[in-house]
Amino acid sequence: MQVILLERIGRLGQMGDVVKVKDGFARNFLLPQGKALRATKTNLKHYESARTQLEARNLELKSEAQTVADKLNDKSFIVIRQAGDAGQLYGSVSTRDIATVVSEGGFSVERRQVLLDKPIKTLGLHEVRVALHGEVEPRVTVNVARSADEAERQARGEEVGQAATEAEEDAAEARRAASELFEDGNAAPGDEEAAEEAIVDENGDDEED
Repeated sequence: MQVILLERIGRLGQMGDVVKVKDGFARNFLLPQGKALRATKTNLKHYESARTQLEARNLELKSEAQTVADKLNDKSFIVIRQAGDAGQLYGSVSTRDIATVVSEGGFSVERRQVLLDKPIKTLGLHEVRVALHGEVEPRVTVNVARSADEAERQARGEEVGQAATEAEEDAAEARRAASELFEDGNAAPGDEEAAEEAIVDENGDDEED
């Protein structure tokens, strides 16, 4: 289907461009949202006659969107989800979920305005674009965590999920290795000094030469 764009739409084109799109995209999104008109002779004439007013209206909407974007940009929103120890969610965070938490945060955002290449399926901080206007797309951070406490830790830069689990396992392994080093008397060359410092006599005093 050929349509006349009434505002800039992503990779499609600028306001006033006549472009060819899939029928479903036109019927389900562009036409009902008032972002385009069917490219008929009648609509082309209507667009040309109303072009000045349409452009003025577009600038007004862009200005309103930019005002909201200035407040929304770089905001962080927490989404609580269940997940395994490796950080994989039992499910996913969708555009609907993000629109809900952003709206609850005081910004009116619809599901269709949340731009996700694919659903979020892991814990962590995820950057997401919000299309307030064809030329205005602020970015927000979606902090996906298993609890509010974990979300705060992630916001501070701490690792959770698989990275944190691996770090804890590495630390535990290091402690076990250190313990075995002294308990089994298998200190490697160069560790004699450390081993001697760990020797304690029956009275609890360090041995002296």
